Amino acid sequence: MALDPALAAKHVGRPAGGHPGLLTDLYHPDAAYVSWCAYRNGQATFDLFARTAPFGGAYFLVSGLEQALTFVRDFHYEPEEIHYLSQIRDYDPAFLDELAHLHFSGEILAMPEGAIAFPHEPLLRVTAPFREALLIESGLLNAINGATLIATKASRLVSAAAGRRVAEFSLRRAQEPFMVARSAFIGGCASTSFLAAAYAYRLPATGTIPHALVQLFDEERDAFAAVAQTFNRYTLLLDTYDLRNAIHTAAEVALEYRRQLGHTLAAVRLDGGDLLEQSRYVREVLDTAGLQTVKILASGDLDEFSIAGLVAAGAPIDAFGVGTSLGAGTGSLEHGVEGGALGGVYKLAQYVDQHGTERPSAKRAGAKSTWPGKKEVYRMDGFRGDLVALAGEPPPEGSRRLLQPVMRDGSVLPGSLPPIAEIWELAQQQLRELPEPYRALTCDQPYPVRFSSSLERLRAELFGEVGRTSAGGE
Repeated sequence: MALDPALAAKHVGRPAGGHPGLLTDLYHPDAAYVSWCAYRNGQATFDLFARTAPFGGAYFLVSGLEQALTFVRDFHYEPEEIHYLSQIRDYDPAFLDELAHLHFSGEILAMPEGAIAFPHEPLLRVTAPFREALLIESGLLNAINGATLIATKASRLVSAAAGRRVAEFSLRRAQEPFMVARSAFIGGCASTSFLAAAYAYRLPATGTIPHALVQLFDEERDAFAAVAQTFNRYTLLLDTYDLRNAIHTAAEVALEYRRQLGHTLAAVRLDGGDLLEQSRYVREVLDTAGLQTVKILASGDLDEFSIAGLVAAGAPIDAFGVGTSLGAGTGSLEHGVEGGALGGVYKLAQYVDQHGTERPSAKRAGAKSTWPGKKEVYRMDGFRGDLVALAGEPPPEGSRRLLQPVMRDGSVLPGSLPPIAEIWELAQQQLRELPEPYRALTCDQPYPVRFSSSLERLRAELFGEVGRTSAGGE
């Protein structure tokens, strides 16, 4: 399931319009210019992390690393971009010349795609000359925030389905459909309806029929018969007119064309309404007709909470198709769960000046305070808890290191971008191993993430020094 090379450059890690140097906010080149004028461009270490898990849950399912590293590897300024910057700001030509030759030359450590992570843990650790590390901030956040949100959402949908298949149907509603299809598969979705993404990432593609095809014929039976004649295995949509009439018609057509042509009705789809009542009625009709092997697929504004409710009620639904809530990463007003964005941030943790002096850095802003220093993340075996510690501290016994080198000297390291099948395998393994309380749709008890005593002490010392930190902002 490797990415098709012909589509890789077009759909992975590329900003719209093909201008990687402009995938920043305006304050990034402005801040880079201030650092240039002040002769400050020492080695800086930034952490990319989020303060809360999305959707009221406990965890993140990390995704988007391939897009992030592709963006960083290719980051540069084209001549027309330099010309554009010269028009919107009165930058010194020597600064613009530096940008014209700028490429990322540092290192990145990251949790692998498909890994489980928790709030306040660095998902990426970036070390590079200050201006290089600063200018890639928004591109990194764009790649990781969106993909991790969708992969986490997909994992919740699949968990709610309790072994029933979940198909991703979100092309028409997704803001980044290629990213959504890829991340949804990592999160456990069995297939996508989006053919270009299925082709690009070698994903299973599935689909049914639209209402318009049924409406094309004068009678619903004629539409069903045309489908049954055309395909050896087929699916019928039941709710274009009246579902109760439609399922009887579908059963009659299925039996007729099984006798005549050996063609098989594989599934029927219910697209909204009272799915519990409908699925029970449809199952009874199918079973009475001797069509016990025909599956029932449900769709129509589903999310993890509605799927969990149907499963708990014993609805005889074999698979779910999810569009809007997955493609947009939405929350649930009914359950008081926010969605739509992952609040990942990118914060300076350490700066080494031109004299080689290390200066830990942190933001002091109440609940938005950050942690200083170059850090590692360790996980106790069996998800017994995670430890965030300073780099150089000995790892705890019975733990494993989560941040792995993925880029060095500006080059992606071999093995850092595994095929999507391996990412999927890691994600499903981690989700199986994650204790049930932390997989719950709403989490009453957060996963234990603690900070080493050395890190606690460093932050306390740093926060005691007036003028070294500031409040406010993101």
